[in-house]
Amino acid sequence: MEVTAEPVLYQKLLLWEQSLEPEEEEEDISEPLVPDPWRPQDSSGQVGVRPGAWAQLIAALLLLVVGFSLATWQLHTRGSSTETFGSGASRPSGHSHRPGVYHHGAIISPAATCSHLGQELLVAGGNVVDAGVGAALCLAVVHPHATGLGAMFWGLFHNGSLGNSTALTSGPAQTLAPGLGMPSALPTLRLLHTHFGRLPWPHLLVGPTTLAQEGFLVDMPLANALAAQGTKGLCPLLCHTDGTPLGLGARATNPKLADVLRRAALAPTPDFAKDALLSLLARDLGLEGSSAEPMPALEPALQLPVAKGILFTTPSPSAGPELLALLEAALQSTGTHPDLCPPPLNATVTPVSSVLATVDSSGSVLLLTSSLNSSFGSRHLSPSTGVLLSNLVAKSAISTWSCPLILRGSPDDIEADVLGLVASGTSAVATVTTRALLSHLAGPQTQHQHQHQAQQGPTESPSTCGQGTVLQVAAHAEHAHVSSVPNGCCPFQGF
Repeated sequence: MEVTAEPVLYQKLLLWEQSLEPEEEEEDISEPLVPDPWRPQDSSGQVGVRPGAWAQLIAALLLLVVGFSLATWQLHTRGSSTETFGSGASRPSGHSHRPGVYHHGAIISPAATCSHLGQELLVAGGNVVDAGVGAALCLAVVHPHATGLGAMFWGLFHNGSLGNSTALTSGPAQTLAPGLGMPSALPTLRLLHTHFGRLPWPHLLVGPTTLAQEGFLVDMPLANALAAQGTKGLCPLLCHTDGTPLGLGARATNPKLADVLRRAALAPTPDFAKDALLSLLARDLGLEGSSAEPMPALEPALQLPVAKGILFTTPSPSAGPELLALLEAALQSTGTHPDLCPPPLNATVTPVSSVLATVDSSGSVLLLTSSLNSSFGSRHLSPSTGVLLSNLVAKSAISTWSCPLILRGSPDDIEADVLGLVASGTSAVATVTTRALLSHLAGPQTQHQHQHQAQQGPTESPSTCGQGTVLQVAAHAEHAHVSSVPNGCCPFQGF
């Protein structure tokens, strides 16, 4: 079922209007403000140094010194109160924000480079979908151990203006070749952007293409994955010339992937870009062709009414239905008291996934989660495309790594608070997400509590119900809030 909706629009804020500026005519000053004591004798025979000229010069110099001192002091005081990204410094309005609280919008992801790219898209006039899709394509470049163009994507988009939520799915996992999953990232993200994005599609691919072409620095998550998993199948992309893995701070490039992203940016239709990628992969694998193809879809999100509003999540084959059942049982048995951990979801594997979240102050939220299944997927690196294929195939289990959740405070109030939670790691993280939501439902959320959560994240430690990462975003009191568990594990940016 395809959902059609109008793009989420944002009004660009102008600091001033030129039409309101007073129009002043410049006066032609024929004489210098400060007489020149070395001025030659003019045509009338008068000497350049008139009586009192030296006194006037000294007075003018003193005024310049005083003016310079005042200007320096003013710049210093302004600089000390200017808000910086990732901080909550004082704003000119006189109030201050804790880290992770912003006036307009924010994004949080596992990579600082990608959070910064998403923030730039927000500042450029994009909405949460533009920022999220751009950051997801960035992660596909810089975090090939967890996601990529060969990954499967799930998403949950909440339209703050309309108050409804839409689920994004890559469709059922399909096999491209034995042990190799069908790549679906490009058509899935393109579908989401076509329906809800604002900026032109090529604009979103500029940053990721540049990173792939000119290089990116290996960050700690990628360096740890390389050290733990080795480089089998990953050379020369992530290896030194001697075959050893790239370390923290080393520069990696993927020019073949940059070429794919350029084609995707210039493709007149999503099908054109998808077919071009599949034809290159088929050539690498020696396939004559594949009858299967990605089938991304948008459909209404699953809903569960609760005491504090409505809960939205993704449908099957994600873990959304199972999570709703866990939540409903927990609410009936504990009355929102989060003392006991819900039972973990059944899972036979430990999937590796990547998550990100974007939010704006009007209540629009996008949660994205993706996976190659195993770390570095199948470890099959396509030489023509630079794409690492996943090992998510048709017989794979339910996507237990996908469990994005959104809570809207009141279905009738367009300014109601909105909370978004998305988890990554093992299936045990789903219990952490559930516990975080139960903690949120346990009591009224005052402004102070929201600000405290924005700084500290959900109040419970993830070690209580298993290890993993949970990203939390919220729209409250016309501000955007972002945080994570563990606190500080994922970089955020906003404005």
